[in-house]
Amino acid sequence: MIAIKNLTFNYAKKQQPLFNELDCELQTGSIVGLLGKNGAGKTTLLKLMIGLLFPDKGDISILGHEPSKRQPSLLQDVFFVSEEFHLPPISINNYVKANAGFYPRFDKDLLLRLIKDFELPETKSLQKLSYGQKKKFLISFALATKCHLLVLDEPTNGLDIPSKSIFRKVLAGSLDEDQLVIISTHQVKDVENLIDKVLMLDNGKFIMQKDLYEIGSQLNFSTVSSAEGEHILYSEMVPGGFRVITPQENGNSNVDIELLFNAIANGHEKLKKYVQ
Repeated sequence: MIAIKNLTFNYAKKQQPLFNELDCELQTGSIVGLLGKNGAGKTTLLKLMIGLLFPDKGDISILGHEPSKRQPSLLQDVFFVSEEFHLPPISINNYVKANAGFYPRFDKDLLLRLIKDFELPETKSLQKLSYGQKKKFLISFALATKCHLLVLDEPTNGLDIPSKSIFRKVLAGSLDEDQLVIISTHQVKDVENLIDKVLMLDNGKFIMQKDLYEIGSQLNFSTVSSAEGEHILYSEMVPGGFRVITPQENGNSNVDIELLFNAIANGHEKLKKYVQ
């Protein structure tokens, strides 16, 4: 689905490249979480993937296409929900009439179901909707396109608590095996039950590219009363004790992605052999 090889990219005013010989391969049938500190380049990488920015060096292949060429045969199979967006002063119905035809696999029945789930008014002007309502509509439209690649940049920003729950439900229930979803987010708790692979960006490189199942088979995430002991790889104080990461001794653990990200971002040496 996606192959990135030796990708180098630099904004003109920066002395150091934002990305330096970045490599990555992603397959269909998964929901990938793209994580990194502020300024790590998450949104930039997404825009490079879909052809809104162009690499200085290296290659990007999306569904066998070079995204920078912006070929219609690729654009009809990719949908990007940006954190910042503009919607025209027309109703949902008229927006769908104007744009659904660009996506050959568009599923209007699915869209109607998602609009109902999100309780969106079909006849009201999009510009009169709240930011959260606009975001819910864009997510609904994106899922209804049935594009093979869906790219969501901070999709839960602006959503209230019930809407975040609905988002998780509709995303999990609306995807096909031939689709790939990439979610860039700082709100890890909103999506960690959806994600099955994690990419972590830092200093122009991927410092981790792993399936959550593989991580859970190597590391254990738990809450304990004391964070003392050589077996503890990383700990954070929480109400009632400590959240800790330890080597997995038996079975598989539910991965606390936020805890893992904090541990790796803080450069804890004990974790290196588990994430590389």
